[in-house]
Amino acid sequence: QVQLVESGGGLVQPGGSLRLSCAASGIIFSMYDMGWYRQVPGKQRELVARLNGIGNTNYADSYADSVKGRFTISRDNTKNRVYLQMTSLKPEDTAVYYCNTVPPSPTDGWGQGTQVTVSS
Repeated sequence: QVQLVESGGGLVQPGGSLRLSCAASGIIFSMYDMGWYRQVPGKQRELVARLNGIGNTNYADSYADSVKGRFTISRDNTKNRVYLQMTSLKPEDTAVYYCNTVPPSPTDGWGQGTQVTVSS
C-alpha cells in the first residue's frame, strides 16, 4: 500500500514561487507514473502535472493547460520523491496539493496534502 507525505506548501504572493515535495513508500516508485493533483473546496480533485515512470515507454511530463509553462514536475527515483516547482503563482492556484500515482489506486488512500495559498 502506498504511503505519501507532501510538504512545501505555504502562503506566497502572486508572482511568487514554491517547491513542493512528496515522499512515497510502499511501491516500486520508479515504475509508477506519478502526478500532482490539487483540490479546492467544493470542486473535484484535478491532475495538474504528471511524470511517467521508467515502466512507461513515453517517459515524459505533461501538464494541465492552467499550469503549463509555470509548473515543472520532476522526480528522484533514488529517493522515492517527486517534486513540483511552481512559478508565477496566481490566486487561482490556491488549493491543497497532493501527490499520487497516475491513476491513483482505488484502494490506497491519499496523503494529507499541503496547502498552497496565493494571496497578497
